[in-house]
Amino acid sequence: MSKPRSIFEDVSDGKPVPDTPKGGVIDSGKRGSRRAIARWLMALFVLVSMMIVVGGLTRLTDSGLSITEWKPVTGAVPPMSAEAWEGEFERYQQIPEYQLQNKNMTLAEFKSIYWWEWGHRQLGRLIGLVWAVGFGFFLVTKRIPVGWTPRLLGIGILGGLQGAVGWWMVSSGLTGRMIDVASYRLAIHLGLAFVILGTIIWLFWQLNRSEIELMQARRSKEPGLVRLSSVLTGLILVQILLGALVAGIDAGRGYIDWPMMNGEFLPSESFDYTPLWSNFFENPALVQFDHRMVGYLVLAVSGFVWWVSRSSAVITTRRVFDLAVLLIAVQMVFGIVTVLYAAPWQSAILHQIGAIMVICAVLRGRFLALYPLAQSIR
Repeated sequence: MSKPRSIFEDVSDGKPVPDTPKGGVIDSGKRGSRRAIARWLMALFVLVSMMIVVGGLTRLTDSGLSITEWKPVTGAVPPMSAEAWEGEFERYQQIPEYQLQNKNMTLAEFKSIYWWEWGHRQLGRLIGLVWAVGFGFFLVTKRIPVGWTPRLLGIGILGGLQGAVGWWMVSSGLTGRMIDVASYRLAIHLGLAFVILGTIIWLFWQLNRSEIELMQARRSKEPGLVRLSSVLTGLILVQILLGALVAGIDAGRGYIDWPMMNGEFLPSESFDYTPLWSNFFENPALVQFDHRMVGYLVLAVSGFVWWVSRSSAVITTRRVFDLAVLLIAVQMVFGIVTVLYAAPWQSAILHQIGAIMVICAVLRGRFLALYPLAQSIR
């Protein structure tokens, strides 16, 4: 028969009791893995941002068709001899851009555009290498948190797809009578780059907070602000695609007055192309008109989203939307200046950098509306 015990008697087995509860499976994994992966993602984010900027400069310098072959591995080595340079130049001389536009180009001038395109492709190879080494390391060492392997693998798949889309875009300008790449392929290429950029920064933000913190924060999400910021993000992506169409057919250099377009609200030649649908992709008048109209719509919707964000109880969320609407207004000013000065490369590239800043600010606002930060009651 067991010995009677007092209800106040210590019945522990003598083992020390931890002061804090032990985390469950959701927080399991090697310490520091989330932080290390977040740093790796930030490195990828910086590289992809650079890729977008360099890609814009490659387009603005008409360098995108200077390399007429797709060699993902061996193409990393540039021409190393006079004979190799002559061979590259001879291949370039076979395409329409040279025959119809650059007939008097010298080898020295060819080298200047070659290096832009080579640098663009080389940066793409670097991004692929950084992703592969990082993902392989975290996978082999089992540092990837539960459920995150498909997400991180998805970035690599999107990157590989982007490389294929890039060559699909370049190949459109190597035959026929086109002296540039197809504008709609350029739009797909740029749009996918922004999808990759947004995916990386979103995962980075998630990894910077614990799963428990994210689950707790989601209980306080602001559904209305999440929906509105999602609509605004979609509109910005549409505007980016339209901007790519403008760049692809040099539509920014044909109508250099504002707010009118050659003295008209909608240029009379906006629907001159046949078939009718081709005007939306190839007619400089209609393409620039659409870009302007969607720009006004983005500004209006961002103002409404900002007004709704004033009701948020979280100061950080309100401040992010303050920044977002300010960046959108500045971006619109850059767009107007770019038009008025016939799209010089300096303002055009600032306009593209502005697009990166705008979409990241809006995504940050959406993230904080979905996962509000804790703040003091004071």
